[in-house]
Order: sequence, then C-alpha cells, then structure tokens
Amino acid sequence: MSVDYDALRIVEAVLFASAEAVDPRDLAARLPEGCDVAAVLAELQRHYAPRGITLVERGGKWAFRTAPDLADRLRVESTELRKLSRAAVEVLAIIAYHQPVTRAEIEEIRGVALSKGTLDILFEAGWVRPGRRRQSPGRPLQWLTTDGFLDHFGLEGIGDLPDIKELKASGLLDGSARAGAYGNRAETDGPPVDTGEIPDMPEDDAFDDETLLGIGE
Repeated sequence: MSVDYDALRIVEAVLFASAEAVDPRDLAARLPEGCDVAAVLAELQRHYAPRGITLVERGGKWAFRTAPDLADRLRVESTELRKLSRAAVEVLAIIAYHQPVTRAEIEEIRGVALSKGTLDILFEAGWVRPGRRRQSPGRPLQWLTTDGFLDHFGLEGIGDLPDIKELKASGLLDGSARAGAYGNRAETDGPPVDTGEIPDMPEDDAFDDETLLGIGE
C-alpha cells in the first residue's frame, strides 16, 4: 500500500524535532483526516532500518534512536555512569514486575521498611511515576514504571521484561537474591501484562544502571 509522501515527511520532521517519543495520536493530529498513521510509521521504520538511526516504538510511542550495532563506536570514553544502590535496584524491580504497587506492598515484598529517598531517586531518574490512588482504606498511592524506563532499557513494553528463566540464565538471580522482588509475573513462562496505568540496604553495594535487570546494552 502506497503512503502519502507529504504525510511521510511531516511525521519524519515531527519525530526528528521532538526530544521525547511521540504518541501516534499526536502525529495524527498533524496529518490530513483519515491518514493511516500506522502505515506511515511502518514505512518510515522500513526506510530507516539499514541506516545509522532507526525508528523504534517505546511504550506505544515512537522516536528515532541510534542503530544498536553502532553503540560501541559512538560510546564516549569519559562517560559518567549513574549508580543505583541495591535497595533502589530492588525497588525498581518490584515496581516493574508488580505494578501498580503501593509503598506498603513494596515494603512487604522486600521485608524491610523503605527508606525515604529511594523512591525519590527513581522518580528523579524518570523511571517511576505515581499512579492512581487505590480504592482501599487509606487510599494509598500506587507506583508504576514510565516510558522513560522502557526507553532506557530498550523495551517496547512491560511484556518484554525478562522472565525468571532469563534472569537466572543471565546470572542476576541466584540463591542469595531476593527472588520475591520479581514476583509471580517473572515466574510465568509468558511475559508480564502491561497494566497501562528500610532500614535500607547498604548503600556501598551499588549497581550500574546499564546492568539493571539484565536488559541494558
């Protein structure tokens, strides 16, 4: 099926100019009524597939990203890596696999109280966000991962998170790990469902965010 050339150029320009991934509905608003946005995106994705930048989908939104096979050549030697404490890694894993999840549930899964700054760190990194309050006594706030989390770790959706077998194979889950952080969703053979929506551990035991959950580069 042929794609309107002007529509192709408009979508390409919007994606190129945007600092964040773009929702297809926002693209549709800039195109003539009845234009097939999905077909335009598919054609752009096909066009850029062999090039230095590619068109990718992250959490239902679209953006241009560097081709994965060029990552090593573009890496800067003076890269400054952010570090996450073991506590922050555990909390992020709990939110990713159990979302939407409340603070009390996070503490119950970890077995220790949640330190004041752990959620703040993940929130400031743009990887978690507050969701709707649960309709239960106290109406506790629920936490979810963000599109930024998906984008950083190269996931199209929550369903692409590794399952328990993949975690074990990568060496990230062993007898000493807090397996409960990954929960029932990781234990199933299928991917988790995207819902849409302490005294703390020692801080000197830190992880590179690139190795978190085994899904970084």
